[in-house]
Amino acid sequence: MSRENIRVRAGKRAYELIRAGGFSPDRIATYFGPAGGPRWLVASGFDLTLLREGLLGRRQPVWLVGASAGAWRFAAWLQPEAEKSYRTLIEAYIAATYRRKDTPAIILQSLVAIVNSYIDDDALSFALACKPYRLAILTSRAENLTASERPWVQKMGFILGFLANVLHPALIHRFAERTVFYYGVQPPDFCLHKGFRGRCFPLSEVNFKAALIASGAIPIAVAGVRDIFGAPDGVYRDGGLIDYHINQDYRTRSGGLTLFFHHQERIIPGWMDKKIKRRRPPEAFLDSVVMIYPSEGFVESLPDGRIPDRGDFETFIDDPARRIANWRRTVELSAPLGEEFLEMIASGRLKDAVERL
Repeated sequence: MSRENIRVRAGKRAYELIRAGGFSPDRIATYFGPAGGPRWLVASGFDLTLLREGLLGRRQPVWLVGASAGAWRFAAWLQPEAEKSYRTLIEAYIAATYRRKDTPAIILQSLVAIVNSYIDDDALSFALACKPYRLAILTSRAENLTASERPWVQKMGFILGFLANVLHPALIHRFAERTVFYYGVQPPDFCLHKGFRGRCFPLSEVNFKAALIASGAIPIAVAGVRDIFGAPDGVYRDGGLIDYHINQDYRTRSGGLTLFFHHQERIIPGWMDKKIKRRRPPEAFLDSVVMIYPSEGFVESLPDGRIPDRGDFETFIDDPARRIANWRRTVELSAPLGEEFLEMIASGRLKDAVERL
């Protein structure tokens, strides 16, 4: 396999550490999974390699922090047969089909079916006792108009939210409240930072699946999840609304690094920042980040020369077999990306390959 399939970028502190030859998987304290719909499929090979090799959480528990698809990926890591659960998620996610007349409520039930396919209720106690990994699920508690399930009211709320976000990113918090569901003896370090804006609540066997489903409940397209146990009443939606990619400081008190497998070079803080080209995370948020993403050459090798995205559901709505074949091929081609990263570490090439974020 070509050595040009992945690229590595790092924030200032992480970059200096790697250049000095001081990087090892044991330095990873947080693994972050972004929202992004089907784009997560390109991360599947990377995840499965790390799982299979057991490289994270050997010396200290690693926080698996995710919004939407990121949270779905990481929930599989906690299961009794983690690799099997992850592969079940891949297949259930790819095989799900939708029709033009499907309502947000129907699509929500499809998400419930996907989650139930790879997470057994009987395994939740095991997941919440997992020692190498601790899960933090990012969701958004809808405020005001965005909490409505009437399509035109919700759309109006998000239009107002978009306009407010253009003026200043902090204004998005008037339309949605960042809500983190976690398990562990205390909240993750990022929830305890002075600049953290939001609330956090413990995960339990009762609210685990509800929080996970809410994290992937895309506004407008999917109905929200109402009144999650252990958290304030309300409608909970996609965590990517506020935390689309990196939009928080994930540095830990232990000084550990944040691993981030991304589907592209650009890091977009919140979902509503996609069209605001100048919007990027503060430099301090990236200081300890090690980001791996597919190279242009690799992306060109994928079906149609691109990474799958949510638009594929509409593009291939009359030909789901083609979408399914494309997505399965993407998973197949992405399988070796984790091995390539490990080879970079083992051979010492990583310090020469790394670039600054």
